[in-house]
Amino acid sequence: MSIKIMQESIITTLLLPFSLAIIMLGMGMSLELKDFKRIAGYPGLVLLGLLNQLILLPVIAFSIAILFAMPPEFAVGMMILACCPGGATSNLITHLAKGNTALSITLTAFSSLIIVLSIPLILEFSLDYFLGLDRTVQINFKDTVLQIFFIVVLPVIIGMFIRKRNLYLVNRLEKPVKIFSALILAVVIFGAILANHAIIADAFVKVGLPVIILNISTMLIGFYLCTIFFGNFKDSATISIESGIQNGTLAIYIALTILEQEVFSIVPAIYSLFMFISGTASIFIFSVKIRK
Repeated sequence: MSIKIMQESIITTLLLPFSLAIIMLGMGMSLELKDFKRIAGYPGLVLLGLLNQLILLPVIAFSIAILFAMPPEFAVGMMILACCPGGATSNLITHLAKGNTALSITLTAFSSLIIVLSIPLILEFSLDYFLGLDRTVQINFKDTVLQIFFIVVLPVIIGMFIRKRNLYLVNRLEKPVKIFSALILAVVIFGAILANHAIIADAFVKVGLPVIILNISTMLIGFYLCTIFFGNFKDSATISIESGIQNGTLAIYIALTILEQEVFSIVPAIYSLFMFISGTASIFIFSVKIRK
């Protein structure tokens, strides 16, 4: 399959970055400085969660891509997805599942800072490994770091500042921003699928099973690792959700705007669709168990 370079458009250069920034702003408005200090309360849980999100997940994604001999462009898409932790989506699912929301928010706070460096490193490795001599996509490490900082980290910082200065405004904006975030995520996912409708059926045959295995395996591994080391069901449910729920919007943004490759967005889009199914199942299973 040849890589198609997506023509610059108002969607990829303006609307998608702006929408993602608004989503991250909304997430920032749910954070406080104490979320960064909370690691002192349960450092082991936070370390395990970050280990799963930032190291274990990319390793599993890489292994699955190799095992299933995925086409290079899909394998890169798999790795892009794997380096984008769940963010606000995982926080919401954790809350609805009656998990440890404070832990979920703490993991979001730390991972949002770390991915500024981890994403460019994983991208560079993935492009070099899977595309090799056929690689036509180049990334500028400094520019990529700056783009991720301005789209992900800076809006979070601004959101935290707004929360500190005007909690009343935050309370008024919280619901509209959550609705906007959900709508944007749906639009981005279906937009990515629509843009690649000619190859999406064939792509699903090739990546459907690997995507499902990635999602389920990471959630199960996260749950049982936490159970083995800490033994608290509520915390295990939270780590499970944080391990399997990814930021599909950010992954698609990286594919379409930073790398300018439509085909890289297919795996994140398909994963995000299945993620809603597993996320809904998690809410039902975990909330019932925790309630009991």
